Order: sequence, then C-alpha cells, then structure tokens
Amino acid sequence: MGIFELLLLSVGLAMDAFAVSICKGLSVKKLSAKECLICGVWFGAFQGIMPLIGYIIGSRFEKWINIVAPWVAFILLSLIGFNMIREAFSEEEEEKEGFDIKTMFMMAVATSIDALAVGITFVAVPVSVLEAGNMMNVLFAVSVIAVVTFVISMLGVKIGNVFGVRYKSGAEVAGGTILIFIGLKTLIEALDTSGAMKDQDTIFGMLIPLVGTVFGAAFVYAKKWKLSEKVRVVLAGASSGIMFSTAVWGMLEPSTKGFKDITIVGIQPMFICFCAGVAFQFLLDVFVPHTHAYVNITEGLKSNLRSETRIMLSELIHHVPEGIALGAIFAANFMQTEWIPGSTPLILAIAIAAQNFPEALFVSLPIKEQGTGKGRAFFMGVVSGMSIPLIAVFVLVIVTLFPEALPYIMGGAGGAMIYTIIEETPVMISKKDNDRGALAFVIGFAVIMLLIFK
Repeated sequence: MGIFELLLLSVGLAMDAFAVSICKGLSVKKLSAKECLICGVWFGAFQGIMPLIGYIIGSRFEKWINIVAPWVAFILLSLIGFNMIREAFSEEEEEKEGFDIKTMFMMAVATSIDALAVGITFVAVPVSVLEAGNMMNVLFAVSVIAVVTFVISMLGVKIGNVFGVRYKSGAEVAGGTILIFIGLKTLIEALDTSGAMKDQDTIFGMLIPLVGTVFGAAFVYAKKWKLSEKVRVVLAGASSGIMFSTAVWGMLEPSTKGFKDITIVGIQPMFICFCAGVAFQFLLDVFVPHTHAYVNITEGLKSNLRSETRIMLSELIHHVPEGIALGAIFAANFMQTEWIPGSTPLILAIAIAAQNFPEALFVSLPIKEQGTGKGRAFFMGVVSGMSIPLIAVFVLVIVTLFPEALPYIMGGAGGAMIYTIIEETPVMISKKDNDRGALAFVIGFAVIMLLIFK
C-alpha cells in the first residue's frame, strides 16, 4: 500500500467522524477553538489507535471484531442521537456538556471501531511508504489516518455550528437523527448477506429522498411565512403528478418486461400485483389512525393519539409505497437488471425527494400552527419521511436475496402509489373523504391495463 492509497483510506475512514463532528457542531450555540481541538483530538486519536490495535492482534480475532463492532457502533450512536433529540424537546435551558469525556469517548469509539479491521488488513497488505520495517510503516500509516481525521473533524464541527447557531433545536433534532441513521446503516451493512448495502452509490442514493423531507420540514423556521391555499394546492398537484408518473413509468411499465411471457389464468401477473398493491394501501388507510392536514379529516381506527402524531402518520403511510419502489429499483440496479435503465434509480430518487418537499411541509407547518414548538414540528416532518429509506433497505435486501420477486414488488408498489394519489389529492381541494372515488379510479385504470396487457 503506497502513500496515495493510504491517503484515500484515511479520508474514507474519517467520513463517519466528519458526519458525527457536524452533529456535534449543530448542538453547540457558542463554539470555541478549544472545542474544535477537543473534537479533532478525540476522533483523530481513536481513528489512529484502532488500526494499530487491529494490526497487533492480527487476524486471530477478525471474526469477532466483524460481529461485535457494528453492534457497538449502532448502540452508542443511537444512545447519543436519542439524547440529542430529547434535549432538543426539553424546555429547560441547561448548559449541555457536549464535549465532556464520557460523550466524546462514546462517539470516538463508535466512529472508529470499524477501523480495527483496517489494521488487520495491514497484515495481508503491508504498508510500503518508508524504507523501514513493517512496524515503522504501520506507525506511519496510523499517524496519517489520525492527522487526516483530526483536520476533517475540526472542519466538521465548524460547519455544523454555522447551521446550529441559526436553527437551534431543529438542528439538534437533525443531528440526532443523522447519528441514529449512521448507526443503523453500519449495522445493516454488517447483517446484509447480499452485499447490496456495501455499495456506497446504493446507500447514498436511497438517502436522497430524505433530503427533500428535511428541507420541507425546515420551513417551520422561516420567519413571517405562511402557506397560502393557492400555493398549497399547486404544491399538492405537482407532488401528485410526480408520483403518478413515477408509478406508471418507473414501476408498472418496466415490470411488464420483467414478467415476460408469464401469465396466471391467462392474466399477466402485473394486473394481480397492481390490485394487491391497491388493497394493501387501502387497508393501511382503513386501519392506521391519521388526520389529513388543513382539511381536518380523520380516518383509520379510533385512537387517543395526539393530533400532531395523526398528521405525521397521514404522510408516513403515504410514503410506504415510495419506500418499496425505491428499494426495488435500487436492487434492480445493484443486480444489473437488463430491463431497468441504469439512470432510473437516480431519477426515481430525485423525483421522490422533490415530492417529499411539499409533503413534509404539509406535516410540519400545520403542527406548528397548532402551537407546537418548532423543534418538535420539524422532527415530526422528518419522521414522516424516515419510513422511505428504512423500508427501501428492507425491500432491497429481500429483492437481492430473491431476484424473481422484483417485478411483482414493482407492480404492487405502482398500484399502491396510484391509489394514494387519487385518494389524497381531491381531499386537499374538496375537503371531503375520497375513498370511493379513489377505488372507482383504480378499478377503471386496472380494467384498461388488463385489456392492454392480457
């Protein structure tokens, strides 16, 4: 391993520390050079120490390291993330010890423990930078890793603080959510036997829709801004158009190629999957208690849930088929499925992100208008979209393990998405329940589809 490969490795290892450093900066109101230095030293030191330990113990404990490390990272980052979210909702103005030894130790271990395996690779792939023995080269390598992480971590804290000072509690919620997701990502990568989650393009691609959700929810922090009914209707219409096009051209039309000449009782399976998807989404609508924002229509089973929770659930169940679609299309891309164009996953991810923007807006703003704090309103908006990447990860693993299920899942997702569009859009305008109209629409749509693809 030469100096160029070592630098690339150092930057790669520093990325988790960089993300966590940003989260630390988000939660700090006043950031000093001392705090930047503390963060850099903790992350840099542990990122250098862990590979050294891995090299010393060699390959004898590699199996146990690979099993234990992801769980340790997930537990520690989740604990810290949930604590940040809790503090964001706390009404007490207390001085937070964000850079105390206990917190920094947990974060440093969580972000560096996977580097133990990197040290083990130094045994099989020796570092050859200095004209010296193996141990000297390893010491040089871990020093480079430590210095690179030190610099990147200090930069991350400063970047996070720039946003944290402005957005305060909302920034803490975002930071805590990011930490939890990093921990979850680490755990899923370790448990995923298909190998799909080790593809970085797949991981970041499935996070794109969450960006639209976060930006939409962040509008609760805009001063003296209120969503007019005209703008709301336009945004709802644009969102529905994007989702409808995604369902037809991104899910249903490609799935017909996946079925090829398969028929069930003389009917192409896509028709059956479409109807199953509609039935699935209809049952979610019937059983999950939820309230449509702005029109005050409550559906689902009776419950004692707070109004803000029911508003959040209305969009969360709306996002279920989107998560299924996203996971299916990225699984197809990972498996290099011939009948799915290579550009489709990115286009689909961006499309879902675009329509998630107004949908998160329709959660956070009405919750804020009810008198809920900005931090909590922002959090509820973000949570409504968190279902998409989480469901996408589950579907991606299922499809990569059972490739033959891909067209069936795509057909069902298309049906569920179309039902959701037709059920919700008229509600925004007429302020009346539209279940019957939605069912009538999908029946008419399905009949013509049956005639064309029989």
